[in-house]
Amino acid sequence: MTNLKNRTLFFGDNLEILRDKIPDESFDLIYLDPPFNSNRNYNVLFKEGLQDSPAQVQAFEDSWHWTHESQAIFEELVGVRKSPTKINEQISNLMLALEKLVGHNDMLAYLTMMTVRLIELRRVLKSTGSIYLHCDPTASHYLKLVMDAIFGKQNFRNEIVWTYRRWPSKSKFFQTMHDIILFYVKDEKSKYTFNTIFQPLADITLKIHKGRKQLATIIDGKRLSRDQEETSVGTPIPDYWYIPAIAGNAKERLGYPTQKPEQLLERIIEVSSNEGDLVLDPFCGCGTTVSVAERLNRQWVGIDITMLAINLIRHRLAGQFEGKSLPIIVDGRPKDVSGAKALFEKDPFEFEYWALDLVSAVPGQSKTKENMRGADKGIDGVINFIKDIKSGEQIYGRVLVQVKGGMVHRNDIATLKGDIEREKADGGLLVTLEPSTRPMIQEAVEAGTFTPSFTKVEYPKIQIISVQELIAGKKPALPAWSEPYFKEAKKVKIGNKSQQGLGI
Repeated sequence: MTNLKNRTLFFGDNLEILRDKIPDESFDLIYLDPPFNSNRNYNVLFKEGLQDSPAQVQAFEDSWHWTHESQAIFEELVGVRKSPTKINEQISNLMLALEKLVGHNDMLAYLTMMTVRLIELRRVLKSTGSIYLHCDPTASHYLKLVMDAIFGKQNFRNEIVWTYRRWPSKSKFFQTMHDIILFYVKDEKSKYTFNTIFQPLADITLKIHKGRKQLATIIDGKRLSRDQEETSVGTPIPDYWYIPAIAGNAKERLGYPTQKPEQLLERIIEVSSNEGDLVLDPFCGCGTTVSVAERLNRQWVGIDITMLAINLIRHRLAGQFEGKSLPIIVDGRPKDVSGAKALFEKDPFEFEYWALDLVSAVPGQSKTKENMRGADKGIDGVINFIKDIKSGEQIYGRVLVQVKGGMVHRNDIATLKGDIEREKADGGLLVTLEPSTRPMIQEAVEAGTFTPSFTKVEYPKIQIISVQELIAGKKPALPAWSEPYFKEAKKVKIGNKSQQGLGI
C-alpha cells in the first residue's frame, strides 16, 4: 500500500490502484462520475473548435462490454471465483438477481465493473466519510440497489437531482434535463461532515412574512427564533439543484464532453469536507474535482486510465494556479527509459500520449475513433509555433511529430519528410524510444532547414530526439510556442488557412 500524499495523480486502472496502492480509510470524501452505460466511450477528448470531427481522441473503448474480464469479475462477485475483494452474501445475491433480470449484456458488465469498484471505494473511505456517485437515469435505479448492498440502505442520505437547461429537440418523450447524484455516508452514526449551505429566501417569502413574530424555519431539528432568522442567510438547500451546465463557449470548458461545472463540485466539496480533508476522484477525467479541491484548500488524489487525461490535468492546474507552486505527484508516469519501455509494451498508445506531452505536442487530428488502432497517416502530434506577426495577428506554423516505440530505420525519416510535404507543414520531429541510426541522422540532416520570419533563426527541417534525451531534460530546437492546453481558442492562420486555434 502507498503512503498517500497530497496532489497525487495515479495513472492506470482504478480497480488495480485501489486494490494495490490505497490503504483502508484514507479519504474524507469521494466523488465519482463514472462512464455511463450510454453508447458513449469513456474519456473522449475533442480539440477546441473541432467537436464531433475526426480530431477526437478516445480510450477505454471496451470498458463496459460483456467480455472475459467482466465475466471473471462477475464470478468473483457471486463467489464462483476467488476474489481479493471482500464480498458479502447480499452483494452476491444482488448480482445473481441482476443477471436474471438484465442478462449477459453491456448493462450487466457496467453494473459488475461498478460494483467491484464501489466495494473498494467503501474500504478506502473513512468511517466519517461521504461518497457521491454521479449517474444518469439510464442506470441510477440499478446503482442505488448496488449502493444499498455495499454501503447499507441506512447510510443512504439523498438522491440529489442536478437539473440544467439545454436546447430541446422534438421527440416522443420528455426531454431529459437532469442527472442523479446518490449521496451515502459510510456510517450514519458517525460524526460525518455536513456543512449546511443556505440559499436566499425568495422575495415573495420575505414579503409574506415581513413583520411576523415567528417563521417556521427549522435547522438541525430546531426552530429558529425571529432574531436568528433575520440574521440567517436563507434556507438550507433542498435535494434538487439548478446549476447551469457548461456553455460551449465558456472559459471553463476544456473540450471534454462529459465535463461537469465547477459550481457543482464546489457545492459537494464544501458540504461534505473541510479544509485539509482528503478528496478522491477515481474517474478524474479532465480534473474538475481536483481543480476545485485545490482551490478550496482540500488535499486530493485523482485516478485515470489514460495518460492523455493525466497530462490534461497537469496542464489545467498549471494554467489555473499560475504563479503558485503545485508539486503534483504522478504515479505510473515513466521516470526513466525502462519505465518508458514498460509503458510501450503495455499500451503503445498511452506511451505515445506520454511522449507527445514531453515535447508539448497536441495529439494529431488523424487520431480518430475508426483508425486509432490502425494507420495514423504519420501524424501522432502537432506543435504550433509563432511563425510571423502581420497587422498584429499571429500567424502560426506547424511541426509534425511522429513517435516510434519500436526499432527505427532510415525510411522512417523519408516517410516523415513525405508527411511534411503532404501536410504543407514547416518541419518534423521524430521521438524515438530506441537509439537512432547513423543513416537516419544523415537523412535528417539532408532534409535542410526552415526559418520563421518571426525569429529569423534557422531550425532543422527534421529533428530526431530520443526518449532518453527528453527524460534527461533536452528539448528539441524549435521556435517559441504557446502551451497547447487551456489557451482561449482564437482565429489564427496556419499556413494559408484560417481555422480555430488548437488549444483545448
